Amino acid sequence: MKSISEIKEIIKVNILIERLELEDIEADEIEDEEPLFGDGLGLDSVEALDVVAGVEAEFGVKVEGLEEEDVRKHFYSVATLSSFIEEQLKEKVGN
Repeated sequence: MKSISEIKEIIKVNILIERLELEDIEADEIEDEEPLFGDGLGLDSVEALDVVAGVEAEFGVKVEGLEEEDVRKHFYSVATLSSFIEEQLKEKVGN
């Protein structure tokens, strides 16, 4: 089982920087609480789909079927996203 810090690192490096090709930013420059969209990292809706695909590919966590409100809540920041992924992984292990 991955720790929350490992999950955050994978989100920052593998998904945000590599998958979205954010080459002008380092992983340690991405704040855990910083919004991914809008005033924070400023990701757009196309990049949002890439983040969802990245989460599914990296962690095997399914996002489809979530209410839009829940997606907004879970994908707000690296911190909220990593907590969501950790919960999903725990449920998987439990099943």
